[in-house]
Amino acid sequence: MSQKAAFTEKKFVVTFIFVTSLFLMWGVLHSMSDVLNKHFQNVLNLSIADSGLIQFSVFGAYFIMSYPAGFFMKKFGYKAGVILGLVLFALGLFLFVPAANAASFTFFRIALFIVGCGMATLETVAHPFAAALGDQRKSDLRVNFAQTFNAVGTIIGPTIGAFFLLSGDTVKSTDLTSVKTLYVAIGIVVLLLALVFAFLKIPALVDPHAAAESNDPEALNVDVAPQKGLFQHSHFVWACVAQFFNVAAQAGTWAYFINYGVNIMHFSDEKAGYFMSLFMGMMLLGRIVGTSLMTIIAPNKLLTIFAGGNILMCIIVAQHLGWPSYIALLMINFFFSIMFPTIFSLGLKNLGSHTQQASSFIAMGVVGGALFPFVMGQVANHNVAQAYYLPIICYAVIFLFGFKFYKVKTAKR
Repeated sequence: MSQKAAFTEKKFVVTFIFVTSLFLMWGVLHSMSDVLNKHFQNVLNLSIADSGLIQFSVFGAYFIMSYPAGFFMKKFGYKAGVILGLVLFALGLFLFVPAANAASFTFFRIALFIVGCGMATLETVAHPFAAALGDQRKSDLRVNFAQTFNAVGTIIGPTIGAFFLLSGDTVKSTDLTSVKTLYVAIGIVVLLLALVFAFLKIPALVDPHAAAESNDPEALNVDVAPQKGLFQHSHFVWACVAQFFNVAAQAGTWAYFINYGVNIMHFSDEKAGYFMSLFMGMMLLGRIVGTSLMTIIAPNKLLTIFAGGNILMCIIVAQHLGWPSYIALLMINFFFSIMFPTIFSLGLKNLGSHTQQASSFIAMGVVGGALFPFVMGQVANHNVAQAYYLPIICYAVIFLFGFKFYKVKTAKR
């Protein structure tokens, strides 16, 4: 019998805290991008579908940057990968100044693409980094715990965005001053965090991919089928597919949440923006509940249950029944909560030396978020409520992954 696994070790606590802060940071910016959809519709006179190109710019960067980020991480280590991600992040944020001065949506999209490159780098590095800070049998729990703070960030983001971008006379403004001020301030915070990481002493990590004798391969994350190439591990391939559809559903749902509040519930822009903070609060609640449930329910089973829950919620939302549908819309984020980190950690199980490369490919699956909002926006131009039928396809794929295709296939002896 192997010794019971601890959540992490004392020597990793400080490092784990700072890695967790990265999850918080990109949570703030991701959710603020969804406030930008409505703000740019107002200020730059964009259609609902065209505003979805914001998500195309951010999530499209994941497809371009995730593999180079994984290569960089493998060559130079986790710490260097974090610093690179934060520097790119800050650069994109500072480019909001010339974009706002030009009042150019194209320039904004370039800035958002660079922000997305920073996010892609951070996500590619942070997930395996958090997973490596302790026994691999607790990697699911560690990643979900860190993602809880990502959920905190997604609550903070819409609150800040609604206050600075959708309140008072800001909606009528055409000089985009509030956008410049807000994003430069966040850029300064990101640079300070990069400086902290530059001086942070990372304890020596036990290589979880090194060959070692163990009665419990999962504890060390050794490759249980060492003769296989990466793409011969079917659970990894299915994780990439599931992550593509997962982030597609997330991006579409978040992008048009405020439009649903305005068009279907007849809220003001500002009120709908503040409700988005509650929407993100549901994700935080889901992470807390989900992380607790994972101590008694296998992660893949919980993923299956939550995916089934969201299929039902999407059907209710699409009926535009007033408050019952709006509550179902809020519940989508509750059930969505555990999906990204759980798919990520299940896909990385027992890949040994392939783990860092696999992290890059799973992160590239985030490109689903670049494509789906524009497609969903075409329907939303006519009926925002009925657009929520489309994510059902995504959650059906996630259901199948959690129900069957998550399984690690070991080498035949």
